[in-house]
Amino acid sequence: MSSSDAEPRRRGGGRPGYKSAAGVFAIGMMGTTLPTPLYGLYREQIGFSELIVTVVFAVYAVGVITALLVAGGFSDVLGRRPVLLAALGLAALSAVCFLFEVGLPLLYAGRVLSGFSAGLLSGTGTAAVLELAPPAKRGRAGLAATAANMGGLGLGPLISGLLAEYAPWPLKLPFAAHLALLAVAMVVVCLLPETVRRTVPRPSLRPQGMRVPPEVREVFAPCALAAFAGFAMLGLFTAVAPAFLTQTLGEHNLAVAGGVVFCVFCASTGGQLLMGRVGPRRALPGGCTVLVAGLLLIASSLLLESFPLLLAGAVTGGVGQGMAFRAGLTEVSTAAPAAHQGATISAFFVVAYVGISLPVVGVGAMTLALGLRGAGLVFTACAVLLVTAVGIRVRRNLSPATARS
Repeated sequence: MSSSDAEPRRRGGGRPGYKSAAGVFAIGMMGTTLPTPLYGLYREQIGFSELIVTVVFAVYAVGVITALLVAGGFSDVLGRRPVLLAALGLAALSAVCFLFEVGLPLLYAGRVLSGFSAGLLSGTGTAAVLELAPPAKRGRAGLAATAANMGGLGLGPLISGLLAEYAPWPLKLPFAAHLALLAVAMVVVCLLPETVRRTVPRPSLRPQGMRVPPEVREVFAPCALAAFAGFAMLGLFTAVAPAFLTQTLGEHNLAVAGGVVFCVFCASTGGQLLMGRVGPRRALPGGCTVLVAGLLLIASSLLLESFPLLLAGAVTGGVGQGMAFRAGLTEVSTAAPAAHQGATISAFFVVAYVGISLPVVGVGAMTLALGLRGAGLVFTACAVLLVTAVGIRVRRNLSPATARS
């Protein structure tokens, strides 16, 4: 859709604009990380191992990947508002599953539904924020979309940790509060101007799928591997860090656990903004270097059982992840031919979300034999090797290719 198509719609007098759309985006993404500080309480209530915690967490990625591949382009046909409403509806169903949870089946269902919601929101929410902004504020809208995405992910564990620690009904109130926010968000969506002009007859809805054209693969491989490693670190914090705080550091305050995860996502937002200043050509290898430093700090915190080192690793690793992720996405989208850009970007996100699931499940499996600290050390060692190799390759190969382009 061209900007001229959307421009008349943006001028609807007094209707909510891109800031309201960013608020909706943040509320929707908040639900995907809301259970993070609560997994320990579910373990006590239901009785399952750390491996099951990571599996419950990882099935979210299955929902995200499915939504990206099947419905990633539906909002281009149906419009932004219907898909936003569907995403918020799925988020509400997820919250209901957690509200009435009586065992693992509803936990799994809630996480999968949350993944479906996030998969729809990721592309549609970003597009809605950008399209509702006047041309003069397009840069601010891009910042708002980034802040809404990562800020929403960070606010989820912070809010649920605070409510679970200092308010009654720790396993119910966070999801009831989110349902109330979702109801407000749905009203706002109904008031948002539609930015997609529908055509008659309506094009058929087809799965977007994923494809990496041959001419993109040299750029795609290191960028996707950097995203894989960065998302694996995010997955480690959102699935395992609360248990490490409790079992190893003796920190049982759920608000602290939520605050640590909040710091990771805030730092990631900062890293993405920093990429805009230094450019993707420098930010991708630089982000890998910063991510390695963060992983080494995390490993040191595990060895020394130090909370300050863990927090420093969270912030440093988050900055590196944000820089490398946004730089990689920029490089891949720039290199992809127009005819296959959507499918190529979907492939990039699929690799990233595989990173947030499989390695975390591996950590959960290793805890059965090595314990939580040993599994975390093995994970960080593997991640450091992967990111270091990617960083070396990027410095040697990607920069000359970018310079030629």
